[in-house]
Amino acid sequence: MSSSTRMPWVDTAKGLSIILVVMMYSAYNTGEYTGGIGFLHYAIGFATPFRMPEFFLISGLFLSQVIDRPWRRYIDRRVVHYLYFYVLWAIISIGLKIGLFSRDPAGMLHDLAMAVVQPYGVLWFIYMLAVFGIAARVLREVSVPHWLVIAAAAALQMWAPQSESYALSQFAAYFVFFYLGFVMAPLVFRLVEWTQARPVIAVAGLVVWAVVNGLLVYSPGYAVQPVGMQMGLAAWPPLHLALAVAGAVALCIAGGFLSKFASMEWLRWLGEHSLVVYVAFTIPMSIFRGAALASGLLTDTGMLSLAVLLVSVISPVALYFLVKRIGLGTFLFERPAWAHIDGPDAKKVSGKAMSRPAREAA
Repeated sequence: MSSSTRMPWVDTAKGLSIILVVMMYSAYNTGEYTGGIGFLHYAIGFATPFRMPEFFLISGLFLSQVIDRPWRRYIDRRVVHYLYFYVLWAIISIGLKIGLFSRDPAGMLHDLAMAVVQPYGVLWFIYMLAVFGIAARVLREVSVPHWLVIAAAAALQMWAPQSESYALSQFAAYFVFFYLGFVMAPLVFRLVEWTQARPVIAVAGLVVWAVVNGLLVYSPGYAVQPVGMQMGLAAWPPLHLALAVAGAVALCIAGGFLSKFASMEWLRWLGEHSLVVYVAFTIPMSIFRGAALASGLLTDTGMLSLAVLLVSVISPVALYFLVKRIGLGTFLFERPAWAHIDGPDAKKVSGKAMSRPAREAA
């Protein structure tokens, strides 16, 4: 999708989503080492029901535009695209963490082999996007009714089976949101367009949603921990599913509202380049957190979590601009022509889009 056809509100919503994702890892990673709880833990607790569902729902919104394309073209856009960045950054992450820092070549090779069948670290998201893309196309080919897919996927999500396969567990947990994004796309687009024209109603609706979501999450039984969140009533599977869908739609509406402000252009840009942040944020996160704790200059869990969040978001963006400026390492964030399988004509098209970051399958 070219820049001219992108919807600003979608990118703004993705910007909110990537900040929430990085915030979660920043807070929990910091809390694990300090043993404390900071203010970001409570923000992440509020977002627990919808943080990842939002990302998957948005990823499914434009599936209808590509799902009926020839198999080869579809696989290139919806599977190979994501697997390229998954493989590349899994190699980088495992090579640095296990091979270089831990000096364990055997462990590095083991983790690289396991990464083929078990999504590695935070990269599980883009691994699952490739899997979801295949699943959605197969279901389309065999003409399974939407209602049946949604019912089965919702049942899986509420059942939440714990498998030895991380991929199967994540499929059960999140496929329903990806598929709902696909099926509900016309409704979501109309709803956001309607609320954009009625900002007072949009804000009022978001306030009501935030109050209800907060009350259900922070109801009796909740517990905020250094490395996790135990929800209250919102933990009940049917209610958790409903809050996840409601929260995902609410973030879309929030994206529509915020995209109207020129001051939010940075958030839209961040969402447009969300994959740049997602694949690269864990490395600066770990380095900065370790250095800050070792220095003893910043030990408060809340403030350190915030500092880790800022560094984790800004560092990949800085790296992106650096490699663009020097012309080296662009393969880190842009899929090169050789990594396409959809034929010479499509490669020429993608070659024209090489100035865009790793976002062509949005």
